[in-house]
Amino acid sequence: MAAAGAGAGAGTGQVPPESTQQALGYPLLFLLVALGALVPVIPTGALVSSAAVVAFHHQSPPFGVLLVTGVSALAAFTGDLALYWLGQRGVRSRNGSRRLEALRARAAPERLEQARRGLDEHGVLILVLSRLLPAGRIPVMLACLLARMPLRRFARGDAPACVAWAATYGLIGILGGSLFPEPWKGVALAVGLTLLISSAPALWRRLRRGGTGRAA
Repeated sequence: MAAAGAGAGAGTGQVPPESTQQALGYPLLFLLVALGALVPVIPTGALVSSAAVVAFHHQSPPFGVLLVTGVSALAAFTGDLALYWLGQRGVRSRNGSRRLEALRARAAPERLEQARRGLDEHGVLILVLSRLLPAGRIPVMLACLLARMPLRRFARGDAPACVAWAATYGLIGILGGSLFPEPWKGVALAVGLTLLISSAPALWRRLRRGGTGRAA
């Protein structure tokens, strides 16, 4: 019966009530973004942008997009704190931990060194920039761990970083939603933009290596 009702709603261009969307969509968004902060296989930026596109079309703007931004920021903050707490356990133990070694494996040595210099020069403000730069979060978090930064101080810097990150990808979703009347086109554009942004640093490093190799 529920499936038939959903099919009829899709056929007439209607969507489920806003309360139903919130009850199902926002907890799932929170869970996936929080897990994405722990597990690198989940493209959280694309997820937030896609959710913002759907909210832009199906809910009263700007409240839907603001809610997506708030839920995403809280989820990212929760995931970051959990990952930092696990990393602290590794730093404090004699032989380290698998979680700390996993963080080291995800941070290139040159990026870690840059993060350490940025942390020395700017303190926790570097956390805001690290969240906005692709592949910048883990090196800065690892630098904070190796500097033995307390969890409370890390949280004070990470909170505005997560808000800025969620707002940025929410704006990408608004862009995709405003350019196309069909939500799926906006989602496709938002996902494409976020994947392009996230892959840009790796592509740039490959181009630089290729240019250096040819010059040599």
